[in-house]
Amino acid sequence: MLKRFSVSLEQKLLDRFDQFIGEQRYPNRSEAVRDLIRKALVRQEWQADKEVMGVISLVYDHHHHQLQETITELQHGFHRQIVSATHIHIDEINCLEVIIVRGKARQVQELAERLTVLRGVKDGNLAMSSTGGELH
Repeated sequence: MLKRFSVSLEQKLLDRFDQFIGEQRYPNRSEAVRDLIRKALVRQEWQADKEVMGVISLVYDHHHHQLQETITELQHGFHRQIVSATHIHIDEINCLEVIIVRGKARQVQELAERLTVLRGVKDGNLAMSSTGGELH
């Protein structure tokens, strides 16, 4: 069930919000507000160490000594948090590893941090998400 409420904003802030809406291609203000609220609530779940989901992505040089073995060993150490992992060969040197994770936020963040700081990892990212059961 949809509920309506009003929001008062300074003109400059509303202008910036409307610009944001256009840049992000939201169809209207309501969709943008809903999305921002959901994202804030997902962040709150992560901060409260609740059960969450996420995606860890790594781009790395597969020629780097022992890196693939270290990545695999770390994943085995966090096997309860890993739902799935996919390894993609980007080119002759670079690989992309995409790891879908689920568990307590702190454990998921620890895995992401330990993976992304490895020598040879060129880029690492944790995309945080949640089912947000109470957000519907």
